[in-house]
Amino acid sequence: MTGSVRTAPQPSAFTNALRPGVRRRELWAWAMYDFANSGYTTVVLTTVFNSYFVSVVAQGRSWGTLALTAALSVSYLLVMFTMPSLGAYADASGKKRRVLFLSTLGCVAATAMLAVVGPGAVLLGLVILAVSNYCYCVGESVIAAFLPEIAQPNALGRVSGWGWGFGYFGGMLALGFSLYIVTSLAAGGFEAPQYVAIVMLFTAGLFALSALPSFLLLHDRSLPNRRSRSAPLKQLKHAWRETSGFFPDFRLLLICGAFYQAGIAVVVTLAAVYANQAMGFTMAKTMLLVFVVNIAAATGALTFGHFQDRAGHKKALALTLMGWILMVLVAYAAVSEWIFWIAAGLAGLCMGTSQSAGRAMVGALAPQGRLAEFYSLWTFAIQLAAVVGPFTYGLVTWLTDGNHRQALLVTGLFFVAGLVVLQRLDFARGVKVRDTYSLSGHENSLNEE
Repeated sequence: MTGSVRTAPQPSAFTNALRPGVRRRELWAWAMYDFANSGYTTVVLTTVFNSYFVSVVAQGRSWGTLALTAALSVSYLLVMFTMPSLGAYADASGKKRRVLFLSTLGCVAATAMLAVVGPGAVLLGLVILAVSNYCYCVGESVIAAFLPEIAQPNALGRVSGWGWGFGYFGGMLALGFSLYIVTSLAAGGFEAPQYVAIVMLFTAGLFALSALPSFLLLHDRSLPNRRSRSAPLKQLKHAWRETSGFFPDFRLLLICGAFYQAGIAVVVTLAAVYANQAMGFTMAKTMLLVFVVNIAAATGALTFGHFQDRAGHKKALALTLMGWILMVLVAYAAVSEWIFWIAAGLAGLCMGTSQSAGRAMVGALAPQGRLAEFYSLWTFAIQLAAVVGPFTYGLVTWLTDGNHRQALLVTGLFFVAGLVVLQRLDFARGVKVRDTYSLSGHENSLNEE
């Protein structure tokens, strides 16, 4: 049209959040991994296989739950002691995507193998479950290390939230189809070993298919740092000493994360148990509860990241930890079912925000060239929490003769401790240390040990 002025297209919110050279399809591919692996945690660890193992594989014996949690604890301990070395390898070689692919392949294969676990196959089921969970945790750590390479420094919160939020929808999709499979086949006269086997194969297939974009479109942008590596335990010892001497605020973040993630681990692992034992929920109502928590978590993750980027990482995490403390108090006081549903909604919101906020804070404090290694230390803290939190809850219920309300109240202390440690963290100082970090000088200190 004559006289018209053509204006340049305005950059979208997605474009403004991404580093130069990163396309939106790569952001989508990165978020698809959260979508992919959430089905594993929701179906295998939270709803279907854990219940099936205790009731059918262990044939309802009293030690079934203990055996299940022990196998998971072993896998968490293995992740704790090996992940720093794996992260250092990924950074030294510049091959994060290779580690991600191998861990995903291991988790998918092991999840599919759970289909052969029938009544009485206790040891087989525990070994396969431990392997699948170990591989899942490795992949979860490595995919997080791509975040600072994709997102602008001032957009880490919202991009992390997009991934977490997208992931919760993946978990709900997997759970929805799994419940359809279970109810349809059970109504048709199929036994639990038959329909659970189909659910495990479906979950493995969904994981593999959804993770494909991550391997096809994600790029390793960090150059190999060529740092020397040590045996796993020595590497872990050195990393802990190094954070004390060179990255004190990152170390405080690790301690803070270990505390509040212990509380989250209780909610993730034992929410269904609490709903049943303390509130008298049926299985159907408990599954509905899981959906509500996931919807609230997705909402929190997708929206809270924008607030985090504007208000600051420390303030945002402090706010969500106070939300967790409020949730514990509401759930503890809940004598009516509707009050407990409010607590469940709060738990979902806080889960999505706190997990997303933690991942973004690690990305903000980790030095370039060592992203996988520093995220592996965050994984160490999370897995330590996954062992300590549920064990503490179980210990309190045992000491109080099955008082789940008292155990939940004690769980709230983890969030209080995390909030106290967070107040000591100087985020601006941590960013300055990250920016002035000298890799060559630090390599010399490593070699002199």
